[in-house]
Amino acid sequence: MSAPTRGRRWLTICAITASAGLVAIPASAAPGGHNDPFGVRTLDRLAQERQQSVGAMSPTLTAEEGDDGNEADEIAEGADQYAEARTSPGVVAPGAYGSAWNALTNLPGTGGSWRHVTNRPYDSDDPRYRDIDSNSSGGAGKVTGRMAAVAADDDGYVYAGSAGGGVWRSRTGGGHWQPISDRLPSQSTGALALDGTGRLWLGTGEANTNADAYLGSGVYVLSDPQHGTFSARSRVGGDELESTTVRQLRFGGGKVWAATGKGVWSHSTKTLSGAWKLEFAPNPDYLPGGSKANDDSAAYKNIANDIAIDPKDPSKVILAVGWRSGDDYNGFYTKTGGSWQPITSGFGDLPTDADNVGTVTFARSADGSRYYAVDQSPEQMATNPDSGLGGIYSAASPFGPWKKIAGYEQLAADGSALTSSGYMPGVQAWYNQFLTVDPADPQHVYAGLEEVHETKDGGATWSAVGPYWNFGFACWAIDPAKQTGDCHQTTHPDQHGVAIGRYHGKSFVYVGNDGGVYKRPVSGAQDASGHATDWTSLNDGTIDTLQYYSVGVGKDLDHGGLSVTGGLQDNGQSVLRSNDTVMGSNFGGDGGDTLTDPANGCNIAEEYVYLSVQITQNCAVNDGSWTGDAAKATSYNVAPADNATSEARFIAPLAADMKNSSTWIAGGRHVWVQTKGYAIRSGDEWQSAYDLGAHRTATAVAASGGKVYAAWCGPCNNQGFARGISVGNADGTGWHDVNLPVDGTVPNRYLSGFAIDPKNADHVYLAVNGFSRHWTEGPGAGVGHVFESTDGGTTWKDVSTNLPDVPADSAVVTPNGGLALATDLGVVYRAPGRTTWQRLGSLPAVAVLQLKLGPDGSTLYAATHGRGIYSFKVRDLD
Repeated sequence: MSAPTRGRRWLTICAITASAGLVAIPASAAPGGHNDPFGVRTLDRLAQERQQSVGAMSPTLTAEEGDDGNEADEIAEGADQYAEARTSPGVVAPGAYGSAWNALTNLPGTGGSWRHVTNRPYDSDDPRYRDIDSNSSGGAGKVTGRMAAVAADDDGYVYAGSAGGGVWRSRTGGGHWQPISDRLPSQSTGALALDGTGRLWLGTGEANTNADAYLGSGVYVLSDPQHGTFSARSRVGGDELESTTVRQLRFGGGKVWAATGKGVWSHSTKTLSGAWKLEFAPNPDYLPGGSKANDDSAAYKNIANDIAIDPKDPSKVILAVGWRSGDDYNGFYTKTGGSWQPITSGFGDLPTDADNVGTVTFARSADGSRYYAVDQSPEQMATNPDSGLGGIYSAASPFGPWKKIAGYEQLAADGSALTSSGYMPGVQAWYNQFLTVDPADPQHVYAGLEEVHETKDGGATWSAVGPYWNFGFACWAIDPAKQTGDCHQTTHPDQHGVAIGRYHGKSFVYVGNDGGVYKRPVSGAQDASGHATDWTSLNDGTIDTLQYYSVGVGKDLDHGGLSVTGGLQDNGQSVLRSNDTVMGSNFGGDGGDTLTDPANGCNIAEEYVYLSVQITQNCAVNDGSWTGDAAKATSYNVAPADNATSEARFIAPLAADMKNSSTWIAGGRHVWVQTKGYAIRSGDEWQSAYDLGAHRTATAVAASGGKVYAAWCGPCNNQGFARGISVGNADGTGWHDVNLPVDGTVPNRYLSGFAIDPKNADHVYLAVNGFSRHWTEGPGAGVGHVFESTDGGTTWKDVSTNLPDVPADSAVVTPNGGLALATDLGVVYRAPGRTTWQRLGSLPAVAVLQLKLGPDGSTLYAATHGRGIYSFKVRDLD
C-alpha cells in the first residue's frame, strides 16, 4: 500500500481486490447449498468486486497515483491502517521501538503475573459451530496465528517464526512447541534460515505486507538452536538493519545476504561483529539519513525480495528487487564492472522489465542442477482480475535462460479450489509466496501461493496438494459428525514459509501460513483430485501466536464460569467456554472488534471488517441445518450503513454503554447508536447520532450513561493527517467537535482509545498512538500518550509522566481507580493516587490492542496481536 494515497473509499464490506485473509464463505456456496440471505462474505462476491476494480491505475507507483485499486485487499489495507496509526502525521525514525522497549523493561513492576487464557488448541473446524458465518468444516483444522517463516533440520527440530509472536522450537518434528525469542525487542519474524554449520539465523521484521506495521530490530544468530534461546547479545552487526523488514537470508562465499526493506546487505558469517555492508540500494537517497528519507514513499523505494547465489562461483549473484505495485527500479540486478546493473536480456521467459517484476522468490536444488523462481507481476495485478502471478520458472543456472513451467491457469486446473473468475491462484502473489526443492530430487518442487502446489516432474504437471479449503468439492459436507465431509484435511490458506526436514529417518515438508504450521511426508499420498491425504496440523495448543484485535468476556450460563471470545486476524472469532479443552471458531474471516454480554457469554457481536457486524445469542452453535432451512441460522448481519458506503476503517470501533449494555455505539463516518442490544436483527435498526463529516472515520468510541465520546481521523495518513474528538449524547443531542489545535496539548497523532471513569462520565482518559516528535517528523507530532479530561473532553492534561515513548492502543479504569494502558510492547499501570507508571507483568514485546475487564471487574483481559489472550487479577495491582 503506497504511502502517498490511502484515502480510497470502499464499495462494500468486501470492497477488496483479493482477500489476503481467510474470507468467510457460507456453506451455501457449495454445490446444492441453500442460497441464504445472510451469506455476505462469499468468494464469488469477492471475485466480482475485484473484477470491478482492476485497471483503475497504472501498475507503476508514483507519488501522484499511489496504489492501484486491484491491490486493495484486506491484508494490505489492514497493515496499511495499522501502520498509519503508528506513523502519522509523518514518518518514524529508526530505533523508536528499540528505545521504547529498553525504557519499558526498566520501569518498576507491579505485583502479580499474567495468566495465559488461550493456551489450548483452536479448532477452526469445531463441529459445534457450523452456523452461516462460520468457516467450520472448511478443512484447515487446528490453527494459530500467521507464520512468516519455517526452518527444519534432519534431527527432528523445527523452527517456526510468526508475524508477531516470535520464534518457536519443536524437538519432535512439530508440536510440543517452546518460544525461543522472548528476550528480543521485536517478536516479528521476516526470515529463518539454518546455515551449513547448523546455526539458526533470524531476520526480524515481517516483509509479507511491505508496510511499516511489523518492523524488526535486526538479524540474530543462535549457535545452538536445539537448546539455546535468542538474546539481544546475539544480534549480528550493529543497528544497520533496525527498523526495517527482512524477507530472505541467503548464504554464499562466507557471507550472509539479507534482502530487506532498505536494500540488500551482507555480513561475514565468521565474524559476527562489525557493521553490515550495504551491497545495493536502488534509491539510496530514500534510506535513513538520505536527502529524501522523509519522503512519503521512502519505505517503498528500496525493497529487496530475494538473492540467488551461484554455489559454484559465489561471486556471481542476482538480486531481485522491487515494490509489488511496480516502480521504475523493479527488476533483476547483477554486478558488472564493480557495480550493480539491471539485467535486461538473456533471461528467457522470466521477465526483466519493471512492469512485470514484482515480488520474487528463488529456490535451487541441493545439487545445484536446477533453479526455480516465482514472480508476481505488477502489470498482471493491475490488469488481470484473475491473478497477479507472472509465473513459476525453471533454469539450469540463476542467470538463465529461464523457462516458464506454470501460470495461474495451469495451477487452477490442478485441483485448485480457486477456479472462479476474479479469484484464481496467485491472486495475491505479492503476499503469498514460498518455494523449495526436495533435497533428494531436483524435479520435486513445492510452491506456495494461496494454496500449496506440488510438482514431481520439474513443472510439467502440478497438483494442489493443499487447496485453499474444501468448500465446493464433491467430497465436502457440512455434517458435524465429520471434520470436512469426506474430504481430507487441507492447510490453512495463504502460504508464507516452507522447509524440508527429517524426523525419525523420514522426510517431511513443513509449511507456514496464516493459520500456523502444517506438515506432510515429502513424497506423500494424493487422492484422485491431486489433494494430499496426509496433512497434519502442528498447531497443538502449545504454540499460541494468535493475532487478536479484541477480547470479550461473559458468564457461561450453560457450564458455569466464564466464556472468553476474541476477534482475530484471518482466523475469525474464537470462543472458549468454561469447560472447553479446545477453543472453537464461531465466525470466519477476519475478526475485528467484539462485544460480549457480561451476563451471558453466548450473546456476542462480532465485527468482520469495515463495520460489518454479526450477532448471535447462542454462541453461534449450529449443526448446519440452516443449509436446508434459512430460518435455522442463528447469527445475523446487522451492519450499520457506513459498511455499505465503505466509510469505516478496516477495524472499526464498537462499544457498549458502560451503564446500559443494550446501548451500542459503532463508529464509521457516523457515530451509530442502537438500543436493542443483542436482540437487534437488522442494520436498519442503527440510528446516526452524529455525522463526523466527509472523509472522516472514527478511530475510537466509548459511552457511559448516554454520554458518548468519538475520536476520528481524516485524512488518516501522513498526507495532511488530521484528528479530532466529538462529544455528544446517544440520543443525538448535544453533539459538538472539541477544539484540538494541531500544536495543542493533545498531539496531532492517531487517537486510539478512551477510558471513562465509571463514577463520572465527564472524567475520561485518552490513549494516543504513534511516537512523539523525538521520533516522528510531522506537523504537531507533540509528546505524550495518555491524556486526562475532567470536563467532558473540553480540556486535556498530559499525564504520561515517565511512560515510555511507545504507541498506546487501549485503556481501562480499574475498579480500584487505577489506570491500565495497553501499548505496542505490553501493558503498563498507574496506581490510584500516583502519577508514575509501572510495567504490568512481563509479557514479551508484543502489541496489546485491547484491554477489558471481566464481568465482576476482578480480572483484566488483554488481547495481544501475536500471543493470544492473557488475564491478570486486579487485586494483585494493590
